[in-house]
Amino acid sequence: MTAKKEEAELVYSTEQGRMCPGCGQSVAKCICHQKQEIPKGDGIVRVGRITKGRKGKGVTTVAGVPLSQRDLQKLAKQLKQKCGSGGTLKDGIIEIQGDHRDIVIAQLKKQGYVVKRTGG
Repeated sequence: MTAKKEEAELVYSTEQGRMCPGCGQSVAKCICHQKQEIPKGDGIVRVGRITKGRKGKGVTTVAGVPLSQRDLQKLAKQLKQKCGSGGTLKDGIIEIQGDHRDIVIAQLKKQGYVVKRTGG
């Protein structure tokens, strides 16, 4: 039995820097992320607070943002920094630890989104 040797993927080049494992191009010229779809919705960003499954601790949720996954990660990072709190991005929903609805709504309105407060 002979095992086929898979070609090692190039992850860094001294000429081009970091390389994309998907298309083999430099990260700056990557064509993989250009294909990302923007989810369709009604154009309204919904900001709420959820405590379910968190032992009473609340998280602020941001749903319905019409951005690609990569842009959602950038937005999540901005909002977490603005709130001074941790959080995550799960299934297209940004979760920020604590009750920061007012700060998040103000920040999203500054960026030009139509925002609604959901929940209590």
